[in-house]
Amino acid sequence: MKRTPILRAVAVGAVAALLGACSGGGGDASGGATGDNVTITWWHNSNTSPGKDYYDQVAKDFEASHPGVTIQVSAMQHEDMLTKLDAAFQSGDAPDVYMERGGGELADHVEAGLTKDLSQPAADIISKIGGSVAGWQVDGKTYALPFSLGVVGFWYNKELFSKAGISTTPTTWEELFSDIDTLKAAGIEPISVGAGDKWPAAHYWYYFSLRECSKQVLTDAVKSLQFSDPCFLKAGQHVEKVIAAKPFNKGFLSTPAQSGPTSASGLLATGKVAMEMQGHWEPGVMQGLTADKKGLGDKLGWFAFPAVAGGQGDQAAALGGGDAWAVSEKAPSQAVEFVKYMLSTQVQKGFAERDMGLPTNSDATQYVKDPALAELLKVRDEAPYVQLYFDTAFGSSVGGAMNDEIALMFAGKASPKDIVDKTQAAADAAK
Repeated sequence: MKRTPILRAVAVGAVAALLGACSGGGGDASGGATGDNVTITWWHNSNTSPGKDYYDQVAKDFEASHPGVTIQVSAMQHEDMLTKLDAAFQSGDAPDVYMERGGGELADHVEAGLTKDLSQPAADIISKIGGSVAGWQVDGKTYALPFSLGVVGFWYNKELFSKAGISTTPTTWEELFSDIDTLKAAGIEPISVGAGDKWPAAHYWYYFSLRECSKQVLTDAVKSLQFSDPCFLKAGQHVEKVIAAKPFNKGFLSTPAQSGPTSASGLLATGKVAMEMQGHWEPGVMQGLTADKKGLGDKLGWFAFPAVAGGQGDQAAALGGGDAWAVSEKAPSQAVEFVKYMLSTQVQKGFAERDMGLPTNSDATQYVKDPALAELLKVRDEAPYVQLYFDTAFGSSVGGAMNDEIALMFAGKASPKDIVDKTQAAADAAK
């Protein structure tokens, strides 16, 4: 994987800063702890209940079983966390334990020496979770342990669908366009999208690319960073058609993804829109955005991104990915033990029971109680393949340019060709 010289320079500078800075865990030069007391800094994005409360308890339980260890927890809104992580890596003040999304982003961190190799110290856990670790491996070594792995699809309000007279979920885009018209005729806003945060809007282009492009084309693009295949242009044309149908919530261009009741997730959680395309984390997020902490409850349903007639991609393939716990290179050894603990059946069981995501520990999947999430687990396991989110797979420089241009298309300021051209230009600069 090739990356931009700018990113590499920033990353190398961050390594130098890390070498000259004190580790958040008080580690020595070998990464081990010094003294009897160790503080581990942990950043995550479960900033609403029940996730936030659960992770606070997980930290306390670990502290109780490891005298002298203190877990300093920082729960942040997702986009804030990503911004602060980037700044922390550049300044050399990265948290000891943090969330890694894999792909090109992880490869950048590994190349710069920012992330600890967990292959040996976590060999038992890696063996337990099996193939799920593939997205967090670089040159055969594992640098993060995925705790949730799922796919993106449409979450919908069964009650609003029924109110509009829709009895079955769409399997093709022709059917979905018809349902959009039906919902609008019933006075119901069809879809919310957090275009203000860009990536939710970008997921539409990703998914249409997955439907239009063959697996080989996408696999080659990750390696070659070439986007000349016509399928990428067709993906943008499909997105244009969706935007032209005007299915989105009022003010969608500035709507945030998940923060507060007026976010895209909040609008779905409070019954203001009929559906939203989001990831496996959506039920847990919505629970934190309603007064009763239940989200949509049993009114919540899920369906896969519809098929595209004539598309060269496998129409059963899914867009997705997950989140993994990584350990900064200079973190104390206890940080590795904490990450392993979070992949234990005990912790993953609680994660599943609270609908926080789809656990990777196979002994915990049986505890996924939400019917929609249980269905999603089945889809994940039966999909012919799961395509990693493009902005993660291609790395931050290429993925960032891609997301920026897709967001401009949603605002009516970019064409399908613009997306391909700007993405290719960013890719060429990374070679």
